[in-house]
Amino acid sequence: RTCDRLRCTACDFRVSLFNDYIWDQSCDYLFFRNNMPELSKLRAKMIKKKGARAYACQCSWRSIDELTDLQTEQQLRWVCGKH
Repeated sequence: RTCDRLRCTACDFRVSLFNDYIWDQSCDYLFFRNNMPELSKLRAKMIKKKGARAYACQCSWRSIDELTDLQTEQQLRWVCGKH
């Protein structure tokens, strides 16, 4: 289970999550910087994958398809946005 109110301390943007999707390998920093949080624009690089989850803010993104501890990823600056 993950926090559904993650916030990035690097770009100060809310982390969006999309169930049953992964990010295309061609995604890059500029794609997210220019298209977050517009779902209609993000769909261009989303791939349907049952059981996976795609996460993104304006500066970082991850596709997760197995249990993963995101706190071990040093480059991610995602924290709980408080409930």
